[in-house]
Amino acid sequence: MRLPSLLAACAVSALLLPLAATAGDFPAGKEKNYMAQCQETAKAQGVDAATATRHCTCGAQAIKKNFTDEEIKDLDSSDGVDAKLMHRAQAAVQAACKPK
Repeated sequence: MRLPSLLAACAVSALLLPLAATAGDFPAGKEKNYMAQCQETAKAQGVDAATATRHCTCGAQAIKKNFTDEEIKDLDSSDGVDAKLMHRAQAAVQAACKPK
C-alpha cells in the first residue's frame, strides 16, 4: 500500500519541477535599486514607510518566483523594457501583493 502513495508523491514532485525552474534572482545590486525605487514611488503616492516596505518586499519575492534570471535582468535594462514583460511583472506583483 505504501508504494502507490510514494509513486504518486514522486509523480507530483516531478510535475512541479518545471515550476521551480522558473525562479530567478536579481542581478547583483539590482534588488536594492528595485527596493529603493519602489519605496520612493510608494511614498510619493502617500503610502507610509512600513506599508511601502512590505509591498516592495512582496513585489521583489513575486518577481523572483515568477521570472527567470534573464527576464529579471531584462526588466531593468537600459535599452528599454519589453512592454509584455513589464505587464507580466506588474500583474504578478499585483496578484501576489494585493492589500488585505
